[in-house]
Amino acid sequence: MITSDPPERLRVVAAALLDGLGRVLIAERPLGKAMAGRWEFPGGKIAAGESPEAALRRELREELGVETEEAHFVMDLVHAYPEREVHLMFFVVSRYTGDPKPLDGQQLRWVDCDRLHEADILEADLPFIHALQRRAGGATMRP
Repeated sequence: MITSDPPERLRVVAAALLDGLGRVLIAERPLGKAMAGRWEFPGGKIAAGESPEAALRRELREELGVETEEAHFVMDLVHAYPEREVHLMFFVVSRYTGDPKPLDGQQLRWVDCDRLHEADILEADLPFIHALQRRAGGATMRP
């Protein structure tokens, strides 16, 4: 995992939450945010001095009302959007408590891993879809 970034690069965590059927939760970016209407994996910005794991727990609590119990780092990447560069750190959350709720004004949707490509997912998240599908190996993912 890359640990240091230039100051202009935004550090972000994102997670694939799995339900009991092996589906993945995605969130629609709400009106008023950049790229509104597009879909992404839940997560958000890493605060100064915060570890990616702590940011993941905080973001999922604030955004979805769930408490992360078990998360596994999968991959990270740097993606350049026209307006900024982001360093994304992706996790699979296999255990959490609470039922995800749209606390940030976003729409939520559970999707089978092999159908994630059908959603209008942000470009930066596309490599994560491929990693999730490789991990599933053509089968339903299990938490």
